[in-house]
Amino acid sequence: MINKIDESLAFLKKEGVEKINIGIVLGTGMYDLIEHLEIKKSIPYSKIPNFPEATQEFQKGILHYGHLEGKKVLVFQGRFHLYEGHSFFEITYFVRIFKALNGKQLLMSNAAGAINLNFKKGKLMLIKDHINLQGGSPLALKNMESLGERFVDMSVPYDLELRKKVLEIAKKENIALHKGVYVAVVGPQLETPAEYRYLKIMGADAVGMSSVPEVIVARQLGIAVVALSVLTDECDPDHLQPINIPQIMEFAKKGEKDFIKIVKGLVTAL
Repeated sequence: MINKIDESLAFLKKEGVEKINIGIVLGTGMYDLIEHLEIKKSIPYSKIPNFPEATQEFQKGILHYGHLEGKKVLVFQGRFHLYEGHSFFEITYFVRIFKALNGKQLLMSNAAGAINLNFKKGKLMLIKDHINLQGGSPLALKNMESLGERFVDMSVPYDLELRKKVLEIAKKENIALHKGVYVAVVGPQLETPAEYRYLKIMGADAVGMSSVPEVIVARQLGIAVVALSVLTDECDPDHLQPINIPQIMEFAKKGEKDFIKIVKGLVTAL
């Protein structure tokens, strides 16, 4: 595992990617932030040794290195999921590469369904905590000691100072920002009415199929994390409608406008 990371790192350094503090992960359908970057290098994941293949059609699978608001950033356009057949190590591999490049602060995003019916689609939710229902952990690996501490504290998975800054930016920009608990499931099928009721009883405000494994590894590596969900649908078990992918993508793009404002403000403040 260490050799794989070293090989990927050597390739990126050869491509001109230097040490960096800030990383940004763009979730499903969210790529308009790229237009705000001063890009120095864009590398498809498929070109980077040992990176998994990105197969989700709404996630491009490109690594961008450049500047945003005058700060050097590494932007991961697309991520990996269990439902694509990847292992937990593969899903979280990019976080380990980010750390190897000196990464310290990771700004994450995802698309999620609103279980809390007071939350409306097209809005953002600042994740304050999460529930892992993916049936495993990226730390449950043989020889984990070579990658870091096995028993990682998760009492504060999402950095308090970064969350405070996000809330200040949202207030300044007059952005309606929900705060809630994100639950990660395997997918790729959406939930049944009974499952939505179950997740609500557990205390979840939004549900998705990503992010939690990456946050666990980030905490293992001492990376400060802040995460935002774009709410793309409302999960009312008593009035469920058949899945409408174009509509989900439409609301992802709607919420992305506020996400970009927050990210630009946060990068400026770091």
